[in-house]
Amino acid sequence: MQAHESDVATAAQGSDHPDARRHKGDALTQVRASDLEPYVGLRYLSKLFRFMAIILLLLLVAEVVTGFIAQGREALPTLLAEVSRLLVLAGLLWGIGDLAILLIDVGHDVRAARILLSRQVAHHMLDHELLHDEHAAPESVPRDAAGRPSARDSLDTR
Repeated sequence: MQAHESDVATAAQGSDHPDARRHKGDALTQVRASDLEPYVGLRYLSKLFRFMAIILLLLLVAEVVTGFIAQGREALPTLLAEVSRLLVLAGLLWGIGDLAILLIDVGHDVRAARILLSRQVAHHMLDHELLHDEHAAPESVPRDAAGRPSARDSLDTR
């Protein structure tokens, strides 16, 4: 294990070595601190809307109780209208809080996709560099008497 680490360290000094390029490629795929920042504002907004919905439901219960205490059954038509209006408003506020949570999840998905895409691009560029270096070094390809690559190497598909 220590021998491999020393090989990577010496490879990092010589930029022509494939391990040195792979080490540079790993640095390109690191996660930035901005990619890990939480969505504090959206979480606060979600909690605020849900808290407002709960307050409206508590007001609804208080209004129903006071309506029945003050007027009895005669308050029923008025209370039904108020109950339906407050329930719809509380549901909308709760739904807006859920939409804020959904926006947080979408943001995490976008960040993950951006990180994965940057890693794929870095690996593709690294592989392209390695492939280009293999083809650019003519002294490493055995040649026949006429100076052409030997027939055995032309069948090599790597």
